[in-house]
Amino acid sequence: MSLAGQYLLLQLLIVLAVLVAVAAISLAESAAAFERTEGRRALSAAEALGNNPTVRELLPTAEPRAGSALPAVAESVRTVSGSGQVALAKLDGTVVTASDPGLVGKILPLGDSRVKEGRAWTGVLAGSTGPVLSAHVPVLDDSGEMIGIASISRNYPSTLERLGDAAPNLLTYLGVASILGVAGSLLLSRRVKRQTLGMEPREITGLVENREAMLQGLKEGVVALDPHGRITVANQSARQLLGLPEDCVGQRLASLPVDPALKVVLARDQTDPDQLVLVGDRLVVMNRVALTSRGRDMGSVTTLRDRTEMSSLERELGATRTVTNTLRAQAHEFANQLHVISGLLQLEEYESVIQFVNGATVDRTRLNDEVTSRIQDPALAALLIAKSSLATERGVELQLDPGSALPRVAEELSRDLTTVVGNLVDNAFDAVTGLPGATVSVLVVESGDEVRVTVRDNGPGIPDGDAEQIFSQGFSTKEPGPGDSRGFGLAISRVICRRSGGDLSVSNHNGAVFAARFMKEAVRP
Repeated sequence: MSLAGQYLLLQLLIVLAVLVAVAAISLAESAAAFERTEGRRALSAAEALGNNPTVRELLPTAEPRAGSALPAVAESVRTVSGSGQVALAKLDGTVVTASDPGLVGKILPLGDSRVKEGRAWTGVLAGSTGPVLSAHVPVLDDSGEMIGIASISRNYPSTLERLGDAAPNLLTYLGVASILGVAGSLLLSRRVKRQTLGMEPREITGLVENREAMLQGLKEGVVALDPHGRITVANQSARQLLGLPEDCVGQRLASLPVDPALKVVLARDQTDPDQLVLVGDRLVVMNRVALTSRGRDMGSVTTLRDRTEMSSLERELGATRTVTNTLRAQAHEFANQLHVISGLLQLEEYESVIQFVNGATVDRTRLNDEVTSRIQDPALAALLIAKSSLATERGVELQLDPGSALPRVAEELSRDLTTVVGNLVDNAFDAVTGLPGATVSVLVVESGDEVRVTVRDNGPGIPDGDAEQIFSQGFSTKEPGPGDSRGFGLAISRVICRRSGGDLSVSNHNGAVFAARFMKEAVRP
């Protein structure tokens, strides 16, 4: 059934229910009106009968079925008043005369009547042919003593009779209510159809089910906010990425336990696509789009993609690029050395060739021995050797502090060390490149259950007030990189250190000094 048909059926059922209720009320009001109006008439007739001189004179000595004066007076009063039944009874309740011959000589039915107390009474009693409305009046003699009872009864109308009396009004109510119900249902269905874009309920249900299935099936996170900052949509991926509770839908973003910086990103306008945000130890790409419909602000929707794995691949690619640059620098250096050797051979300076080759070999061997003798972890040693060649090309002296000593460590800690040391050394190179006497020093030591790394440079240091801000995601003192991807190296490095139970801090002492601390037994969340 269509939406309009459902509304029409509902309205008709409501009209029918209202009609039944109105009929019941009408019957009750009809009964009350009958008792009120006819009760007064019956009481008036009973009082007229009780005050009749003949009745007052003959009733005390009258006997059932004896004499014709009392029956004549009673019948006359019944006929004049239009009543259904009449009866006269003595003080003990014995009926002397009645329009119903079956009552003569019997006790007059009084029900709840208080007429024997000398009070007039009207009410409904059970008659031989159905309920009757009776009025009882005491008959008094000249001295005011009660000598009998005068009773006038009117036949109570049946339910069908009362319903027939109310039928014209009920039919009018039914007609008006039906017209209003049909018109209201049609108008309401048209309005609802406009609001639901012409879709029927089953289509809306299917659309919602498909949307929920699609949203929950997406690997990307989706978060939608209304104009008041309340979450209207949050799929499972978004709740996992942002750490949102399961019942977050319907709550204000400001009241949820979410990092304040993340709340700002979710609520503010985003001019550029693919904004990188650090959420815990994960790198997330966000795209926020404002929503409008018919000129009204509908809030916003933000998609989230986990770029942590991609970032790891980028770091591996960066390491590969570093090795490539190192090889390029070494190739350039070796080409120069080969040119020297070639020239010496052409000059037949064979002794000089031998001395030159031995000198170059000793320098290379000394560098490798210096690093590997102190740093026994292969990955970190290879990184420092590669960075040494890169430093030479950039005009920077990279020094390994003589106090450095590190044995082979677990593979996971080794990856963390290479990531953090690589970031710190690259930042130090950027800070001192082009300065006279540019120097970067690296100290790596093992202390109990900790591994400590200190990277110093003789550059300008960290500006006052930026000591903590440099670890915030997106903050960078360098020129923006491609896709605004700067400002995450130090933030990720601190997350890696803290994830293992350590920390990363910075201070100024004749340049910037970064101190990283790692726990050997990493405490993973």
